[in-house]
Amino acid sequence: MNLLNDNVIQIIKTIDSDVYLVGGAVRDFLLGKTSYDKDIVVKNAKQFAQEFCKKVDGTFIELDSENHIYRVVLKDKLNYIDITQTDDIEIDLKRRDFTINSIAINLKNNVIIDVNAGQKDLKNKIIRSISEQNIVEDPLRILRAYRFASILGFSIEDETKQQIKKHIQLIKKPAIERVNYELMKLFEGKYTAKVLFEMSDLIDFLYPVFIDVKKVPKNTHHHLNLFEHSIETVNQIQILYESSNDEVKNHLEKQDFGGYSRLAHLKFAGFLHDIGKYSTWTIEGERHRFIKHDDVGSKMAKELLKQNKFSKKQIEYITNMIKNHIYPSQVVSAENINEKIYMRYIRKMEENVIDNIILAKADRLSARGPAITNEIIEENIRNLDKLLNYYLSIKDKLKPIPKLLSGNEIMELKKIPQSPLLGEIIKALQEEQTEGNITTKEEAINFVLTY
Repeated sequence: MNLLNDNVIQIIKTIDSDVYLVGGAVRDFLLGKTSYDKDIVVKNAKQFAQEFCKKVDGTFIELDSENHIYRVVLKDKLNYIDITQTDDIEIDLKRRDFTINSIAINLKNNVIIDVNAGQKDLKNKIIRSISEQNIVEDPLRILRAYRFASILGFSIEDETKQQIKKHIQLIKKPAIERVNYELMKLFEGKYTAKVLFEMSDLIDFLYPVFIDVKKVPKNTHHHLNLFEHSIETVNQIQILYESSNDEVKNHLEKQDFGGYSRLAHLKFAGFLHDIGKYSTWTIEGERHRFIKHDDVGSKMAKELLKQNKFSKKQIEYITNMIKNHIYPSQVVSAENINEKIYMRYIRKMEENVIDNIILAKADRLSARGPAITNEIIEENIRNLDKLLNYYLSIKDKLKPIPKLLSGNEIMELKKIPQSPLLGEIIKALQEEQTEGNITTKEEAINFVLTY
C-alpha cells in the first residue's frame, strides 16, 4: 500500500527540502487502510506548493495565506494535497489533537517521526489527547474524539475523558459548520451507537432536546427508556445495513445530501426520530401514549436543523424520515393488503423507500416491551421485507406520475391568480394521483373544478 502515488513521491524527492506527510494519511497507512486525506508540512509551504504544483501539472489554491495553508489539486481533479508550514516538525506534531493523528513520515527518506507515542496507541486502539491545552485551544477536538471512536472503534483514554468532561461547555465555541462536519462523520462510523452512549452529556450541550427525551421511561411497548431506544435504533440501522444485499447497500452509500452518505443521514434521523414523544406524552393506566409524535417530532427537527445550519436537502430528508417512520408498518398492517396499497406508499416515498423501510424495521427491533411478543416483531419484519422486496422488484420499471394539468391550466379553470390556493390545489391533485384516484386529464379537470 502506497502513502502517495509513486510518481508523486518521486517528484517530491526532487524538491530540495524535507517533506513530511502527517495526520490521517499516516494513521490510516499504519492501520492498513486507504486514506484520501493527504496533509503535508514543509518549512516553506508556498514555495513548495507552487514548485510541486508545476511538476505535477496541478492546480494551486491559496487556502489561508496568513497561516500558510495551500492546496494542490492533482491532474485527475479528484485527489488533492493540503500543504502547511512548520519550522519544526516535532513542535508541529505536539500541537495536534490526538497521538494517533500526530505521526509523521519524512517522504524523502521514509523515516517515521513519532514524538507522542502514537504508534503505541494505534496498536492498543486508544484515542489519547496530546495535551489538555490543545483541547482548550480548539474545543472541536472534544467532538473529534468521539468521531474517531465511532469510525475506528477505539476507546477514549480516561484522562482524555476527564479533559472532555472538564471543558465540555466549550463545544459551543467552534463554528456550527465545523461541528456539523464532525457530527456527520461520527454518524458515518460503524460504532456510532456505542459512542452516542458515551457522549451522553455532550449531546445535551449540542441538542438540548435530549434533556427531555431522557425523561421518558421504559413502558409496556419499550424495554428501553427513550434515549436508549433512540440509540438502539441507530444500532439496528447499522446492523440492517451490514446484513443487506448489495443493491440496498449501494443505495445507502450514495452521497445525496451534503457530501455524506444516506446511511449517515438515516442514522441521524433514527437518533432524532422520537424527539416529539416528550411533548406528546400521556399516560392511561399502564399505557404510555405519544399521539402524533411523528408529526410533532418532524417539525421540531426542522427547526433544530435550521438553527444548526444544515442544508435544505439534509433537512428535507431527515424530517421526511421522522414524519414517516411509522408509515411502512401502517402500510403492511392494512387489511386486505394489495399492490395498490404498496404502490400508494412507494409513490409517496419516491427515492426514499429503502431508507424509510430500514428505519421502520430498526424502530420495531428496538422496541421489545412486555406487551410486544417475538411473534409481533417477526411478523412486522417479515411484512416490511415483503414491501421492500416488492419495491426492489419494480423500481426500475417505475415511471413518474404524469403532470395532468399545469399551474396555468388550473388558474384558468378556477379563474384564480397565483396564490396559496393554487399551491393547495396542485398539492391536493398530486395526492389524488398518488392515491391512484385520478389517472386521466378529464378526471383531473373535474377534481379541480369541484375543489
